[in-house]
Amino acid sequence: MMSQRTTARPPHAGARIRLRAGAAHLLPAAGVPEGMVAGAFSVLSPGTERRHLTGPGRDAGYMTLGQTGEAWVLAPVPHGAAFDPAHQGAVRTSPGTSVEVAALARFQQMAHLGLDRVPAAELDGALVVGSGPVALGCVLELHRRGATNVRVVTSRRHAPIGRAPGVTCVAPGGPATGRLVIDAAGDPLRAAALTVPGGVLGLLGTPEATATLPAVEVHRAGWTVVGMHELAALSTDAYQGAYSTSAAFLTDRLAPELLASWCRRVPGVRAPELYALLGGAGRPAEPVVVFDWRTA
Repeated sequence: MMSQRTTARPPHAGARIRLRAGAAHLLPAAGVPEGMVAGAFSVLSPGTERRHLTGPGRDAGYMTLGQTGEAWVLAPVPHGAAFDPAHQGAVRTSPGTSVEVAALARFQQMAHLGLDRVPAAELDGALVVGSGPVALGCVLELHRRGATNVRVVTSRRHAPIGRAPGVTCVAPGGPATGRLVIDAAGDPLRAAALTVPGGVLGLLGTPEATATLPAVEVHRAGWTVVGMHELAALSTDAYQGAYSTSAAFLTDRLAPELLASWCRRVPGVRAPELYALLGGAGRPAEPVVVFDWRTA
């Protein structure tokens, strides 16, 4: 008698963006498999996806939102894909949460979990390198923890992150240094150069695979270097808890108009042209870009 072989169902289906030959290509919409939720919105992670453009062909995406009842489920699946709501790493919002809060809270969650691993340090005066969505999530989390003075190193004039509570933007190359420096741009060496001897250097942004931080420099400066990857030594409950805390903070403490000013909704059909702008000055000024797949 032949044995029957069972095949596990993939956790997602129907990716909408494929990266190939340095460009993003729109894929046609597919049906939603039974037991999955449709991908309604997805969140762009500019730095990571810009790097992926230069690599081998792959489905693109960081986080897709599907709706269950009046709540959102966010899963780490490709842009616009349908997915199993029980997908590993998925988080849920409270009913009635806006798309903007759902997206912003996902970036703040990263900083929340990373800062939990940073040794006790004075948060006021912290230096955050970068002004994209990871940096924005970081300054919002620092504010939630009581920081009233956070400096952001960015070359972008009038960066929207400057509207976050307690934030002052400073240009690269200036005299700014800090005892707590958090790299949110994936450039550890630049952040290390701003860290005073005996300080704490947090690596929140994803560095290039070839990025290095010379051990002799760490040794001589007496730095504490903390990897702040969101999934490091993490339980499922802690992951959801950090997300819920972040979303509640954004909803309760910040004006909806301010939250909306950091997010831009873009029809999913325009994704290829937006990807083409990621490396230049024409990309959206808002740190968070959300693709809308509901009619694409």
